[in-house]
Amino acid sequence: MGGVVDVVVGYTGGKKKNPTYQNIMDATEAFLVEFNPSLISYEEILDEWASQHAPYYPSKCQYRSAIFYCSDEQRDAAHKKIEELGKGGQRKVYVDLEPVSAFYRGEEYHQDFLEKQMSASRI
Repeated sequence: MGGVVDVVVGYTGGKKKNPTYQNIMDATEAFLVEFNPSLISYEEILDEWASQHAPYYPSKCQYRSAIFYCSDEQRDAAHKKIEELGKGGQRKVYVDLEPVSAFYRGEEYHQDFLEKQMSASRI
């Protein structure tokens, strides 16, 4: 996506420090998006997230659907997007909305996972 500077896969939302895939504890698998707000808006990033995501079923902590926000403006935009996904209360949406907490970079094999899978399938 134009305006997205970097995407890092990792873990957040838990109280235990340094979670890993093998020892995730109470954290959630997540990705951190660095973006240039003069080229892409937070709302556009939420639109892309929503187009690739179907948070209509509850999941355990590791795979739960969550949006971690950095400001009141991001919180409000995310809340609006969650309401849109729920079609004004007509559909149950399972998305937690929380302030950003410590983020731990995931293992290297998780970074660019889809690209690595597609490259491997071309061999």
